[in-house]
Amino acid sequence: MVKKKELSDFERGKIIGFYEGGNSERAISKKTGHGKTTIHNIITKYHETGRFTVASRSGRPKKLTERDKRHLKTIITQNRREPVAKIHEIFNESTGNEVSNCTIRRTLYEMGYHSRTALRKPNVSEANRKIRLNWARERCLWTIDDWKKIVWSDESRFTLFQNDGKIQVWRLPKEKYDINCLVPTVKHGGGGIMMWGCFSWYGLGPLIRIDGRVNSQRYIEEIIGYHLIPFLEEFEEENGEYLFQQDNAPIHTSAQTRIFIEEMEINLLPWPGQSPDLNPIEHLWDELERRIRAKREHPKNLGELEVLLQECWLQISHEVYQKLVNSMQNRVREVIKAKGYPTRY
Repeated sequence: MVKKKELSDFERGKIIGFYEGGNSERAISKKTGHGKTTIHNIITKYHETGRFTVASRSGRPKKLTERDKRHLKTIITQNRREPVAKIHEIFNESTGNEVSNCTIRRTLYEMGYHSRTALRKPNVSEANRKIRLNWARERCLWTIDDWKKIVWSDESRFTLFQNDGKIQVWRLPKEKYDINCLVPTVKHGGGGIMMWGCFSWYGLGPLIRIDGRVNSQRYIEEIIGYHLIPFLEEFEEENGEYLFQQDNAPIHTSAQTRIFIEEMEINLLPWPGQSPDLNPIEHLWDELERRIRAKREHPKNLGELEVLLQECWLQISHEVYQKLVNSMQNRVREVIKAKGYPTRY
C-alpha cells in the first residue's frame, strides 16, 4: 500500500474552517478532494486536542551517545592526520560499537570538525618559546616610530615549480593555529635560486642572488660589505639611527661575522630563534612570489627567474611594506597571547 502525502497545516486549517462553517464531513470531502476518513480524523483530533497542526516528531534516535561523542573527540585530538576510515576503525575497536564510516564522518561534521590543510609553521623548541615570549614582552610598548627604525633582512629560495606538499588535519575552526594542528617546516630546501634582501619602513633594499654554499666569509664580503653597509649608511644619513635585523643562521652568528659587525659598528636587533612570524619580510617574500606566479609567461630557467624577481621586487609599492611594518605591534601581542608558540603570522 502506497503511503499518501501528509496534509499541510494550511490544508488542515482549511478543513477545520469548512467544519466551523457548518459543512458536513461528506461536503468537506467533496470540496477539498480528500477522503472522508482523512476529514473525520482531522475533525476528531481537533475536538480532542483543540489543535489541527501536526505535532513534531522525535525522529530516529542518534546512533552515538554524548559519551560516544566525547570519546570520538579524544580520538580526533590524538590522531588529527588520520583519514576518516582510520578514525572509524579506532572508534569501533575501542568502543565495541558497530557504526558506519558515514556515521563517524557526519558526527564529526556536526561537532564542528572538518579535514583542513594544515598550516606550515616552524617547530619552536621550549627554549626558543621562552625566548620569543620574553622578546615580545620587552617590546610590547614599542610604538610605530620604534619599528620604523628596523632594517629587516632574510634569505628566501624561489623555484621554477612549486610543490605545496599539503597535509590534512582534523580540527575545529578555532584550532587553526593550535600547535598540534600545524606542520613543522624546515628552512630552505628544494631547487631554485636563493635571494637575500632587506627593507625598512622607508624603502626596499637590494635584492641579491646567492649561488652555491655561503659561509661566513662570503656573507661578510658579498652581502654585508658590498650591499648592506652602503644601504645602512644611506638609511642613517636620511632617517637617523637604525637597528639591523637578521635571523640566527650560523653564518650570521659565527664569531667571524660577529667580530666584523662590531668593527663596522652595525647596530643589531637581538633576535629570537625560529621566529619568521616576527619578521615582516616573510610576507614580502610571499608578495614577491604571488607577483611572479601571476605573470602570464612563467620563467623557463633560473636566469629568467632572477630577472623577473628583480622586476617584481622594484614594483612593490610603499603601501605594501609599510603595512607590514605597521603589523609589528600586533605581531608582538599575538606572540604574548600564544605564550611564545607560533602565531597566525
